[in-house]
Amino acid sequence: MRTALTLCGSLRQGSYNEKLRRHVSAKLAQAGAEVEDIDLGAYPMPIFNEDLEAERTPEAAGILAQKFAAADIVFIASPEYNSGASPLIVNTLAWISRQKHGQFRHAVFGLGAVSSGKYGAIVGIYHLRDTLLKVGALVTPTLLGIGPAATAFDPDGSPSEAGVVRKVESQVRELMGFSRGGA
Repeated sequence: MRTALTLCGSLRQGSYNEKLRRHVSAKLAQAGAEVEDIDLGAYPMPIFNEDLEAERTPEAAGILAQKFAAADIVFIASPEYNSGASPLIVNTLAWISRQKHGQFRHAVFGLGAVSSGKYGAIVGIYHLRDTLLKVGALVTPTLLGIGPAATAFDPDGSPSEAGVVRKVESQVRELMGFSRGGA
């Protein structure tokens, strides 16, 4: 069975990216993955600073790095901030990347973002994709850029547009197909 982590780059209550994370998580579970939903609020880490790293790496960074190294699939839903990934995701990946667990070499990564704009935070997703590729991660070709956020989801949390539903299905197939987990 494939193992999957899903996480969101927003801690805001009512986050559209959290809705996307929950939806993709459910679809991965339906496809047969054992899914662990990661709440980054439960993994506190200060702003990355090499002086802090020299003193003591946050325990949360080591725990998350081990989880990433053990997972077959990692899905990240992140809002776009100033055409980049969210500060929460940037800081999390900075700390995780400094650990020595091979955390980006095993899993296949899927990326998504929901934005108030019609372009669905696609610039931020490309920034995040570029960061992950530079640390050796395998990222799916399908990237979920969804917008506008206000009409992106039905009341039950499912995408409201048929095209988005198809893109989510495509990404889940890629995540399951490209991952190295057991059948």
